[in-house]
Amino acid sequence: MKKSKKKEKVIIDEVELKKKLDLLYRKFSLSDKYFDPIIFPKRFKNPLDIEAAAFISSCFAYGSVSQIIGSLENIFNIIGESPYDFCLNYSLNSKLFSTLKHRFFNDDDIDLLFRALKKIYSEYGSLERLFLLYYFEDDKNLKNSISFFSRNLINLTGKNRRSLTFMFPDPLKGSACKRMNLFLRWMIRKDKIDFGIWTSVDKSKLVFPVDVHIENFAKKQKITFRKNGDWKMAEEITDFFKRLDPFDPVKYDFAIFQTSIHNKKEYNL
Repeated sequence: MKKSKKKEKVIIDEVELKKKLDLLYRKFSLSDKYFDPIIFPKRFKNPLDIEAAAFISSCFAYGSVSQIIGSLENIFNIIGESPYDFCLNYSLNSKLFSTLKHRFFNDDDIDLLFRALKKIYSEYGSLERLFLLYYFEDDKNLKNSISFFSRNLINLTGKNRRSLTFMFPDPLKGSACKRMNLFLRWMIRKDKIDFGIWTSVDKSKLVFPVDVHIENFAKKQKITFRKNGDWKMAEEITDFFKRLDPFDPVKYDFAIFQTSIHNKKEYNL
């Protein structure tokens, strides 16, 4: 009979990894040149414009980075100088996006997104006020808040389309909610990259936006052994980074992502 192999425990040198990540964090925090959808909300100064631009940008943040940037350029060319004003005054008979498409999203999906944003800014004044209705300070993280928020967003569109459940995912159904977590990182954290204009939500409750780059990094570093990039993986990755920084677990997300897309092998990550 063959002896069963015991699974060896992998010990991560957290001190050494943190040193490398701190180096990357400083490098990308000091740079103002990066290829990332955050460049679109960076164009604005008014907090409501930043919020609206960030939410729109996050919704389309899937696919190749060049594809994302191209689609968002087209959308923001239509939006103009104030994303907030555009959303608030969006015409329900608009055909502005009739020629646009981004992977799974067609012009109808884009129209429904702006219809929902029009309702939110008309009725609540900001996305932050709507999100705070579902923010629970005693929760470990933002899982429940995101679930309620996403379900309300779908309800506000008045439609039940598969593309909308992809646009506004639900962590209670297993989704890693990468784009929603990305938007929340932008809004809640504050440094030279993230805006930090939502001051009522504790950044320690943020969850890593897990895309293929973060997933590959986490697997290579033996941070996770899960096969699928789902919500459980996102929590597992976040829990590891809480050991490095319990107050700011998603601090290194931007640096890891930028390192990955630029293939910075010299950092051996």
